[in-house]
Amino acid sequence: MPTYNCGGYIAESIRSVLAQTYSNWELIIIDDSSTDNTKTVVDKFVLNDSRIKYYCLEVNSGAAIARNMALKLAKGRWIAFLDSDDLWKAEKLEHQIRFMELNRYSFSYHEYSEIDEFGCPLNILVSGKKRVNRFDMRACCWPGCLSVMYDAHATGLIQIENVKKNNDTALWLRIITKADCFLLSENLGFYRRRIGSITPTKISTKIKWHYILFRKAEKMNSISACFWMCMNILGNSYKKIFYVKHIR
Repeated sequence: MPTYNCGGYIAESIRSVLAQTYSNWELIIIDDSSTDNTKTVVDKFVLNDSRIKYYCLEVNSGAAIARNMALKLAKGRWIAFLDSDDLWKAEKLEHQIRFMELNRYSFSYHEYSEIDEFGCPLNILVSGKKRVNRFDMRACCWPGCLSVMYDAHATGLIQIENVKKNNDTALWLRIITKADCFLLSENLGFYRRRIGSITPTKISTKIKWHYILFRKAEKMNSISACFWMCMNILGNSYKKIFYVKHIR
């Protein structure tokens, strides 16, 4: 769980981990040098549960550095991600681990719904393709960060380049070289849409950061990076049309 100035949300995110029906977990929180009350909020949980580990970077370094550090520290086989303003449903870990063990999958994701910054439902369900291969993942960021789980025994240690945006996608692009990604068709989390989120909204900004993703994180030449930048924008539009459902 990378975090930066999420003192108003992180307690709820941590509680969603504490509420898991699968209890054999460790929660690694990497604070990217927050300037708010994040540490004060987290310290209360750390004191009461030894499964929660808190580390604070001395200098604000970005989510990619925070994720890399957490992955180096992680001891478990099953690696999952939860941003410090998102939430898991109580059955998330239990159901996803069972899904992967029964099917012998090394990489998976699941459906999730969206909430606003106050936790109110936006009546949006995000799904995806049943099976995502390397081409698919380059063409579209299919998994939401809170929905991913992979088997570290199968993939080994995963580390990414220091990209400011889309660093979660950079991770999936590394993992997909080791194993295809499979969808668990079950809504097991809540993605929070809020003002001030790190996720870019302007088209021009998205184009810029998608290019950087492929140029820097994937080490492509400029022509290949431009091609996959365009493919990714088209792919994400396709996903929004066919796999993002508005529920009434």
